Parts: sequence; C-alpha cells; structure tokens
Amino acid sequence: MAVVVEQTLPFPPQSLDLTSPTRWNTLFPLLRPTVKPIQTPKGQTLLVDTSKSTSKTLHIIAIGSAGNFSSKLLDDRAVTAIVSEPSGGAGILTARDIPHALQSAGVDVGAGIVVVRCGKERRLEVHEPGLIEVTANGELETDHLLHLLGNATPGTKANPHQTAELVKAFVKGASSTHSSFHTEKADGNPAVLHAEGPSAFKGCREAVERDLRVAMKAHAGQEGDVVYSVHFGDVNGLSRLENYIIAGEIAKFLDAQNTPSTLSHSTILNHSALARGFSISIAPIHSSYLSPSPKPKPHTTTPSTTSTQPKSLAPTTSKIPFSDAPIRARIEAGCNAVIRAEPTITEYDTIVGDGDCGYTLRDGAKKVLDFIKDKDLTHLPQVVADLVSELEVNMGGTSGALYCIYLTALSASLASAPSIPSALKSALEQLCKYTRARVGDRTMMDALIPYIETLEGSGGDAGQAMEKAKEGVEGTKKMEAKLGRSTYLDESATRGVPDPGAYGLLVLFGGMSGV
Repeated sequence: MAVVVEQTLPFPPQSLDLTSPTRWNTLFPLLRPTVKPIQTPKGQTLLVDTSKSTSKTLHIIAIGSAGNFSSKLLDDRAVTAIVSEPSGGAGILTARDIPHALQSAGVDVGAGIVVVRCGKERRLEVHEPGLIEVTANGELETDHLLHLLGNATPGTKANPHQTAELVKAFVKGASSTHSSFHTEKADGNPAVLHAEGPSAFKGCREAVERDLRVAMKAHAGQEGDVVYSVHFGDVNGLSRLENYIIAGEIAKFLDAQNTPSTLSHSTILNHSALARGFSISIAPIHSSYLSPSPKPKPHTTTPSTTSTQPKSLAPTTSKIPFSDAPIRARIEAGCNAVIRAEPTITEYDTIVGDGDCGYTLRDGAKKVLDFIKDKDLTHLPQVVADLVSELEVNMGGTSGALYCIYLTALSASLASAPSIPSALKSALEQLCKYTRARVGDRTMMDALIPYIETLEGSGGDAGQAMEKAKEGVEGTKKMEAKLGRSTYLDESATRGVPDPGAYGLLVLFGGMSGV
C-alpha cells in the first residue's frame, strides 16, 4: 500500500517548471554537452546529439509529449535527437521536416531515420525506404520502442527495411499492463491496483507474475524463433532496490518458462496521479532482429569444493570455531522475538510506511527457523550462503533485499575473519557499497551500524552494542527521513514513531543477545 501525498521537493514545482519544453531545451544541453539545440523551419527546437553525426546506423529521433522527459530519454545514447515541442509557430513538425534539420546540424542522414512519437495509438508509416515514422501508445511503449531500436542486431540497425519489419512486429504484437499501489487495504493487507481491480499484496513475486501472465496471454501460441523484448517502467519513482527486485522477479519468471528475452527499464513520471507503481510492456520479436540476453552465471559466495558431501555440509576453512547448540539457540531466540514483535512493527510501518515491514520480517524469521532445522550449524558460513537463496525468494521488500545483500557478504566474511564481530563489520562495509543509507537517514542502518561498530570496538560486548543500537532507534523518532518511503511524509507525521526497520533489527539483536 502507498499513501498518496504531495511529493516533498526542495523547490516548488512552479519554480522548477519541469513540464516546460523551453526549460528542457535549456537543461538538456547542460546535462549532455554533446547535445546542440537546432531550430527547425517551423520553430521547434531539435536537441541533436552531435556525437552521433557520423553514425552508420539509422538515426533515432524521439518526439515526446511537451516537456515530459522519461529517464530513458535522458540516459539513452542511441537516440540522435529529441523534440520536446511537436507544435511550433508554423505548424506541427512532420517526419519529412527532420532530415533537413539534422543535416543543418552536420548529421549524415544517409543511413536513414526512424522517428518515434509518443501518442495514444500505435501506428507505422514508411514514408520512403530511409524514413520511418512510428507512433507508440503512451510513454511506457515509447521507452520500450526506443530501447528495442537501440539494442537491435547491428544488421537491423543499419538496414531501413529490417528496421521497418522490427517496428511492424512491435506495433502489431506489443502488450502491456499497468499496476499502482492502492490507497486502501484488501483483506486487511496492503493492496495493488491491477487492471482487473485491487488485490492484496502478498509479495513482489505474486504481483509481478500476475501482470506478466496477463501481458503474455496476448502471445499464447506464438510460433517461430522469437525473442521477447520486455520493458518495465517504475511509475513516480520507486527506489533502486525496489527496481532491482522487480527486475529480478521478471527475469525469474521468464527463465522458469525457458523464454529467450531481453529486459529493459525506465522511470516514468505521471503528473496527473501521485500513486507509484509499475508497468510492463512485452513484444515478441524475431531473433534475426533482436538477440536474447545471456543467462547470468550462478553466483557463489564461498570457494568451490570437490567434496562429495551435501552443499550445506561442505567443509570450510573458517578461522572461527562454530558450535551448533549455542548458535542455534541465539538464532531461534532472535527469530522468535521478531515473530512476536510483528504487530508492533506493523503498527509503526502503517503510520510511516507501506504497512508491510512487520510481515516481511516475520516471514523472513519463519523461513530462517524452518531452514536451519536440519542444518549442521558448525558449518555456519555455508549455511548462511545457502540461506540467502531461500530468503531471496521468500522475503520481499526493500528490507528483504538489504538483508540478503548483508547475509551474502557475511557468509564470505565468516569463512575468513578471525572473530564474529570482525566478520559482522566486514559484511557491513560490503553492504554500505550497495546503499547510501547511513546513521541519521532514518533507516535500519540507524540500528545496524552502531550495534556492529560497538560490538567490534568493545571486543564483543553485546550489552554495550545493544545500548548503542537502542540509542540509534530512539533517535529515529526525531529524525526527518532522507531515504525510503517515509520521505514522502511530512516530518510531523513520523515524529515519535521509530523507523520500523530499525526497530525490527533491534528486536532481532535483543533476542540473539539475550537482552
């Protein structure tokens, strides 16, 4: 669930004026120095990337809605020129007007031009062999098409006929879905508003797979050697970790069905609605025009072994002696403490977040308890490494991603560090490479960092470490959030309420420390 609120910006929207074409015509050349503004005979400004003036592939020209620049347009180096104001003093800019304007900027247009418009209905027009014009349905499909054109096979990008066939396949076969976080709960749980109506949010996997199945229905019975081009857009700015999670779930879904695919992403701003969400666009493309992305190689966190023992029992070279009984007792005490505290964590997160932090931590704790039942914890580094694979699937949310990153680093450091405090500190240093959150940002790091640094600095004194972690959590009651969902709330709305993630981590530490 997401609470729909006015975004907190350092400057009022009126002064930013980001929907103005004139504003972007000034800003974009500053963001990318190779961009040169050119005036067309009809009065529009063509933002031309002069670094592509001698390109031997078709030039991609993007014509968007007035001033609405997605992250794809800002980042995409395959686009030669952008028009932010289709209408000018002398009429609408047509595809036939563009070649002359590009040539006046020193661009060699001999390879051809493909013009991509952001509209309300898909349409393809081949004006002549080297001049293709296509209209996409909305910003999501526009971003998808730009990525598809920029990542087509080299032969396709250099051949107007093949490019036209590629675009024809997109116009004919693309399908899309749109979902947003709902302002009301469903069955007492946070909800996602899908095309067919709101449903309870049970996890990122369920929400993403639901949309993917809807989008893939249009391609049932697809024949031929095709690659599925999949593009997802996060609407109104999901966090980087949330985008990684969505991308991961899409990739897992496609991989499970042995579907050759490529995956791309952009951030879309919807100025008419403040609710955040995600949209997915899918188009089957013949493999002669698009190559599938290679499958990633499995990641291993500990040195490989030729042992014939089960993976979880593989020997390690750890310098730390691990005893099963005390480690098991600490883990069980910490997880049970989190499970008991779920109502309190949920209450806090209902006030300052999405209301799902308690469920996420509770489900993660239950998974850990179930996972270690038949494991030999004397081989703790390998057990932790194996645990991460389980949590990646069953523990959602931003906090779930952070826990998985931290535990992945911890599994490696436990195998090499001289003590548990130093292993915890080493894993913390790795985690800090993946998140900007630090003490004072009102996140789980306000508990994690002081606990680990004090534990390592005091020679393993858990009592001192818990006191510092408590101080960190108490401090979050007075902080203005700088990262995460709470940044969308006024400071007065969060005052007196601890950060739910930090509080949940404190409960875990307290249970494991016996405090």
